Amino acid sequence: MTDDDIMTFGPEENEIMAAARAARERVEAAAGTPEPAKLSKWGIAAIGAGVGSAAVAAAVLYANRGKRKA
Repeated sequence: MTDDDIMTFGPEENEIMAAARAARERVEAAAGTPEPAKLSKWGIAAIGAGVGSAAVAAAVLYANRGKRKA
């Protein structure tokens, strides 16, 4: 915190009070913004199914890497 900040906040406001005021202003500014979208259980299951099928495909490719066509 610089001397300019102290002059801006006033002589009676210390660092803790300034931080509390800034946090309160951030909360008030964010009050009108919508919540971010969350994945539903089905969305997470679809991601898990995709990862699982990729793991199975990798395992099959790894298992068949040593076999030669005759």
